[in-house]
Amino acid sequence: MATVEFKGKTFEVDEDGFLAKGMEAWCQEWVDYVKDLEGIQELTDDHWKVINVLQDYYKKNGIAPMVRILGKTTGYPLKKIYELFPSGPGKGACKMAGLPKPT
Repeated sequence: MATVEFKGKTFEVDEDGFLAKGMEAWCQEWVDYVKDLEGIQELTDDHWKVINVLQDYYKKNGIAPMVRILGKTTGYPLKKIYELFPSGPGKGACKMAGLPKPT
């Protein structure tokens, strides 16, 4: 298992760069790390809304929501989600939220 060090924290990641221990290892430093990877200058309330919806859905259902459900729950069209997370809802948003890689 690979590791990533960022701001004094060490994170175990899978082969795709997602947290190996999922939300158990999730913290602000992880969010900052993925933000930098994504090229996001500053996290807005819109970013946090998507992250919170992803985490809440995962806690209730054990999987990440489909893109349609994410859009419906947040009220954001897919275009907006890609503006917030340039690599997309699966790779960027789920990674930042500490979820496992969606199937």
